[in-house]
Amino acid sequence: MLDGRVSPLVPMPAGNPRESAALTAALRIGQQIDDEVALVVTTSGTTGTPKGAMLTPSALIASASATHDRLGGPGRWLLALPAHHIAGIQVLVRSLLAGTVPVELDVSSGFDPAEVPGAVEDMGSGRRYTSLVATQLAKALADPAAAAALAELDAVLLGGGPAPRPVLDGAAEAGITVVRSYGSSETAGGCVYDGLPLDGVQVRIDGADDRADADGAGLVVIGGATLAIGYRNPPDPDPFGEPGWFRTDDIGRLDDSGRLVVLGRADEAISTGGLTIMPAAVEAVLVRHPAVAECAVFGVPDDRLGERVVAAVVPVPGCAPALDELREFIAQSLDTTAAPRELHLVDELPRRGIGKLDRRRLRDALTKT
Repeated sequence: MLDGRVSPLVPMPAGNPRESAALTAALRIGQQIDDEVALVVTTSGTTGTPKGAMLTPSALIASASATHDRLGGPGRWLLALPAHHIAGIQVLVRSLLAGTVPVELDVSSGFDPAEVPGAVEDMGSGRRYTSLVATQLAKALADPAAAAALAELDAVLLGGGPAPRPVLDGAAEAGITVVRSYGSSETAGGCVYDGLPLDGVQVRIDGADDRADADGAGLVVIGGATLAIGYRNPPDPDPFGEPGWFRTDDIGRLDDSGRLVVLGRADEAISTGGLTIMPAAVEAVLVRHPAVAECAVFGVPDDRLGERVVAAVVPVPGCAPALDELREFIAQSLDTTAAPRELHLVDELPRRGIGKLDRRRLRDALTKT
């Protein structure tokens, strides 16, 4: 695959013949495709016809090599994510380049932290890494043996969306070396680590479409060696329309040190009371409340405000935070306009793919009449 001598591959989810058949038809498997393509990877959160990011061997190798350079050298990997997702695929690619065989956790029925200590022991000596999402890390932190095993690794790449501050703080207290990863199938996986682009990757903030604000926030645009060459089924407008660049759906800014700060998806921004509120900013504060285990924020139509801020909270067992209590807590850190005006206590938050919050499904479930 990496030498370009075999036909392009399309990673498929195991044990799901219906989805495999749908992907086979939508991505036109067996039909002509660019000779450069090694993998066609579906993108998380895709609705309708899968777009299919077309990745070349050079993009996959550039990503894997840059990862090893950033982390301190090749090593042995623990595969704890589905191998048909880009994060799992890159664990395999990095292992191929390192000449090692990854140790695999069976996550077909979910992530079991009790299996982590044995898997880490099987990795042997030398440099050792894994890639997780925040929900997996949170489960591991609740299991002392799993947390101790992860602390033995040289790095734990953490992707799949923003990680709640309590999870990051808990990992630090447990001695786990977390490297926050930002990227997507279109960028051959994580391409920005702890806010800094990998070697060969460029990041710019595009404010030409009038989305930029006074803090320098705008659309995150990625360029460089790890990019896909385009989509198998490109939408209109095409995010790859500018040669050498990929326009993400994310709003972000560069801080004073040049690090990328991702504020959230552009289509999730809440326009309320004349201000634009990014849900992730509210969630980052809300999750620090002692009665909040998990949370999600979204907007719903409001005749007076345009939209109003709504919070869904998974409470800490034995707690039942009230709306006024949470509004007061938010107002200590953010403008009062960002404080939720509606609160739902829920047992769990819906997720998709490898653990990303499904904000749309949550909103639909809580607002349906």
